[in-house]
Amino acid sequence: MLSFGRMAKLASPVVVSGSLYPVSGSVFADSETKESDFALRVDELSLYTTPNSQGKYVEPEVGQVEQGVTSLRKSAEPYMVWCQDKMSYALDKAETFCKNIEPGFDATVQTVKGCRVKRLLFPAGLMTLSASLFYPQYTASLTKMGKDQISSWGSQGRVLLEGLWKGKSSG
Repeated sequence: MLSFGRMAKLASPVVVSGSLYPVSGSVFADSETKESDFALRVDELSLYTTPNSQGKYVEPEVGQVEQGVTSLRKSAEPYMVWCQDKMSYALDKAETFCKNIEPGFDATVQTVKGCRVKRLLFPAGLMTLSASLFYPQYTASLTKMGKDQISSWGSQGRVLLEGLWKGKSSG
């Protein structure tokens, strides 16, 4: 015996197609159409061809803003060329400096490789360099203090050497 759900599944295509029958209708073509007016070529139906456009491109008029920008650009051009020349010169100098310094730095690293000096000095030097980049005011003040201290040591050493040279005792 069939259940109601199974019968509904079996009968639904028949019922749906039968209910659409009164809705369907016939389409008749007009016999008096002129074939020459509506004839299309295959090229006109293609998706990959562009239709011929009848429009023309018209150059917009140059306004005051455009003229001002143009004159500003022309007046700033010599300065920009000068800046580009100076920048390329500075980059060339920096490149030659790095090429000259790199072998010496590599030799220094090779000399102190694996020893305690490398383990102590290089991290301390890198930390000092990093701190100087992030705290330039403190670096400048420490540099000034160091310069003053070295200057005073130098003058004390000079006075001591003058005293020894002249034969005076320091005490």
